Amino acid sequence: MSDRMTGAGTRGPSPPNGLPGRAWQGKSPRPVAANGRPRDRGFARREDTGCNEEIVGHIPALRIFARSLCRNPVEADDLVQETLVRAIGNIRLFRTGTNLRAWLFTIMRNRFYSNWAKRARERTGDGDCVSSIPVASGDRQFWHIRLQEMERALAALPVHYRETIILVAVLGESYLQAAEILGCDIGTIKSRVNRARVALRDRLGDVTPD
Repeated sequence: MSDRMTGAGTRGPSPPNGLPGRAWQGKSPRPVAANGRPRDRGFARREDTGCNEEIVGHIPALRIFARSLCRNPVEADDLVQETLVRAIGNIRLFRTGTNLRAWLFTIMRNRFYSNWAKRARERTGDGDCVSSIPVASGDRQFWHIRLQEMERALAALPVHYRETIILVAVLGESYLQAAEILGCDIGTIKSRVNRARVALRDRLGDVTPD
């Protein structure tokens, strides 16, 4: 019997095992990427979803780093939001097995300097406002004031010293990782950390023991 009579040449691909013929009719085969793996049709991959959840866990560290860059809390929060949007939107560019937090810090820093370059001049009203700080007494008041002094001392540092000391001394990044994030060599990182520490000690009035 010929193909024309049986229709064998016009039915398209055979249904997969276990799928009834009627259920298969009208369905096109799932597209296949160049690497032989099925392509997604608008759905996030499982590894992407898991990576997005891991990103959320780094938000506290992102807020700290954003404060070191912006100084202004409102601008810092905006920078965190921009970073999250960029990171989640480009999550497939992240290489599995590498440092996700460092990748996020790099995105944040790039966004900060891109925004900074667009400004014609520095915005006003960025000074710290202490009018809403509750008044405490005794030791709590002392340490609260001390914390405010530290924040002001950090804010007074040049941004390249400030971001370096925050990455290494506060967020615990290694010199090597900080060098990769900031795009410079380890010697530069060590020099910036040392100079930032000296500047903070001088501003806070701390005396280095002999």
